[in-house]
Amino acid sequence: MPRVVMGLLFFPRGGSAQVVRYLSRSLPGAGWESRIACGSLGARGEHSHAGTFFAGLDVHPLDYTRSLEADDPVAADPPFHPSYEDRPGAPDRVFASVAEPEYERLVDTWARQLERAGAGDADLLHLHHLTPINEAAERAFPDVPRVGHIHGTELAMVRAIDAGAPAEWSHAEAWAERMRRWARSCERLLVLSPVGVELVPGVLGVEPERVVWSPNGFEPEYFEPRRKRGEERVAHWTRWLVEDPQGWDATGEPGSVRYSEQEMAPFAGDSRALVFSGRFTALKRIPLLIAAYARASERFERRAPLVLLGGFPGEFEGPHPLEVIEQADARDVFLAGWRPHDELGEGLNAGDALVLASTHEEFGQVVVEAMACGIPPIAANAHGPGEIVDDGRTGWLFAPDDEHELANALVEAVNDDAERERRGAAALEEARAHYSWPAIAKDVADVYETVLA
Repeated sequence: MPRVVMGLLFFPRGGSAQVVRYLSRSLPGAGWESRIACGSLGARGEHSHAGTFFAGLDVHPLDYTRSLEADDPVAADPPFHPSYEDRPGAPDRVFASVAEPEYERLVDTWARQLERAGAGDADLLHLHHLTPINEAAERAFPDVPRVGHIHGTELAMVRAIDAGAPAEWSHAEAWAERMRRWARSCERLLVLSPVGVELVPGVLGVEPERVVWSPNGFEPEYFEPRRKRGEERVAHWTRWLVEDPQGWDATGEPGSVRYSEQEMAPFAGDSRALVFSGRFTALKRIPLLIAAYARASERFERRAPLVLLGGFPGEFEGPHPLEVIEQADARDVFLAGWRPHDELGEGLNAGDALVLASTHEEFGQVVVEAMACGIPPIAANAHGPGEIVDDGRTGWLFAPDDEHELANALVEAVNDDAERERRGAAALEEARAHYSWPAIAKDVADVYETVLA
């Protein structure tokens, strides 16, 4: 059986890690063995620990845990990974501020890591994002063909550089040039949406015929209709919000936001529930979501709490959601914290609709995961979600950053049970037909075969 080595610079925390995990699980069924070379953070049992996150898979992690103790984590040994996002005070500095010596150390480190993962004996390398792993592969294993995977955040940084990088991005032009060169050196580039297929050639200077649409998917084992209603729903949210709280305040400590059993009253009786799931980053537009929810709740015919599920502990951009909730005077908004991905299906099934206000979501994996549970999504008509959701049939779309339209969609989803259930049923059918990981793995394996041929 041919073998692919997956390369991921980052520790498990975002959508690309989910792609690596579920794709690697499904590829053997499509005729390919998979190994993973990736970052790792924390002790076994923590969500960011690669051995825990990728349990059951052939994983070769680079442990960043001690690097966080350094004054400059990027200069530590091993160097902590930079980021495409510029978040003041974060240990992962934006790539565009990383100088040449630090860049070379990242390349050398990952050349050794790829070697430990058996890249030299692999039939193909599948490199997620455009990072120094690409340079390491090109230098150390020039004869092993490479498939790149664009997840969206790298495109955002390149486009920001093209638009005029801030002064503190002192090495911006060098990084933009590198990323374009790495993209051109890949035999194929997988992108998450049809919009990306159109966008990538122009932004990265790649021939259009080498850009392939490869959507993210859902794991059928975890995402299926198991709807929780009435007492079962109250019991679920009591367990997650009262008995085992993971929501965090500005201290970044899981469980620092705690709720009492009395505060579970909004979930009882004839209530409905809305769920957001994702990181607390600026592109998620959480302040917009909370403001629209506060406006919409005045027109709800029944109580419909909003649960913010996710937010990697200690990581947020702009005001913390708790501050936004207070400023908007929004009642019935709860922080459930970061949960393992294999538990996300339970949270979605304890809701009636998914809400995602992101305006630059390259794909929006949680959208198809909710659809696979029969939960209709409410999402901005932009990028990935705008391609996935069929407005009026499988969910609701609203104009990006339009608080009024989002509020109207929330009101209709809460008040019109028949319409919500109709769209949820159509969403389930759509997800099963097009977005399961086993089906997507087969398509990716076909790309691999084309490259080898």
